[in-house]
Amino acid sequence: MASVDVRDTVEILLDCNEKGEKLSRKFPASIYMVPSILRDLSPSSFEPRVVSIGPLHREDKILKDFDEQKTLYLFRLLNRLVPSGSSPRQTLNKCLHRVETLITEIRNCYVGMNPYSDAELAKMMVMDACFILEFLFPSEESENLIRGNITLTSSIYQDLVLLENQIPFVVLQEIFDCTLSTLFKVILTSAVLEKLKFLLPFSVIRYDGFDTKPNHILGLLQKSFHQSSHPTNVLTPQEFRKPSAVELDMAGVKFKGNEYGNEQIAIEHMSCWFPCFCRFWGHPTLTMPVMRIYDNTEQFLRNAIAYEQCTPDVPNCLTSYACALDFLVDDTKDVIKLVESKVIINNLGSNEDAANMLNSIAKQVVLTQFYYIKQWEQLDTYMNAYWPKRIAQLRRTYFSSPWSFIALIAGIVLFALTIVQTIFTIKAAYK
Repeated sequence: MASVDVRDTVEILLDCNEKGEKLSRKFPASIYMVPSILRDLSPSSFEPRVVSIGPLHREDKILKDFDEQKTLYLFRLLNRLVPSGSSPRQTLNKCLHRVETLITEIRNCYVGMNPYSDAELAKMMVMDACFILEFLFPSEESENLIRGNITLTSSIYQDLVLLENQIPFVVLQEIFDCTLSTLFKVILTSAVLEKLKFLLPFSVIRYDGFDTKPNHILGLLQKSFHQSSHPTNVLTPQEFRKPSAVELDMAGVKFKGNEYGNEQIAIEHMSCWFPCFCRFWGHPTLTMPVMRIYDNTEQFLRNAIAYEQCTPDVPNCLTSYACALDFLVDDTKDVIKLVESKVIINNLGSNEDAANMLNSIAKQVVLTQFYYIKQWEQLDTYMNAYWPKRIAQLRRTYFSSPWSFIALIAGIVLFALTIVQTIFTIKAAYK
């Protein structure tokens, strides 16, 4: 058996120690390949179809054909600046200089990319940032190109929000400052959010100047769901009852879609005619952000959830909301109830398709922080109260189907007729 050279082994381990020390000083990565435990549930939700952004899918052969189109977008962007006195060479020199100063920070954002040189990575960042800006803020020529191929354009929009297909937002900001900031007097975060809000399943979005810039475009859309990244009701989850929408409805809980207010799930006050009896007879209303389900909703939610699950210090806002919907939806009947209550607007097709999507979206998700545990504890307390429990049991027994209801009415009518017959029999006997 060959002897082990202890000195060589020690040197190897020391090199690993030094590498580990350097890695520990890095900022947390925010762009990476999605873990297989999430990817295997829906591989197509994470794979770009048309364009590669950043280094993780740069070598995908199916995306190579679009690289020539990127150069066309770059050409149009640079030539829009000529009238303002900036030649393409001057603009590119300025862009590259800005990116070169950020190259270490850029590398720290990625996990699992190929070993590109600093020059290759800087060129990639400038090219991709210019493409994104010209695509989102097009010249007349680019806009005609975009409108001319709706299918291609739709796929590009969806590619821009994939977790594995991002560049750091700081790069996009720097290139914008070097180029289009002279033509568009806008805040880039707000402008990009306005351009991409149609991809979000929620109608109410806000980005009211967070303390830090988003990590990337997907991070920007994720941040827009909640106004604050530090809610007061984040608790460690525990085992609690998860009644479906139909079960809650049978117990008297109402549902209400919230399009314009706070984007949190909330339990509204108990509503009844006499306040003193609210505790026994009032019905709570569960208000939720209205979700519009489109063909791309599953893709966006899966990428946002993967981003929240795998990135330190990113709050699990969308993960909690997806899990809340998963708790409420057991089957098609629950989707129908939420559609009737205008909590869900289903543009996907059948309600069965929507139910399958909502049930699968939270699979393999590790929920360490459930934002709405307080609301579910309130629902559990209500469901365990005497009258809601009896009402739910009564409705399940006699109102779960038309035939049960007909049988109940028939029984009541028969009982009434029996009483009437008895009364007439007694009167006849006394005569």
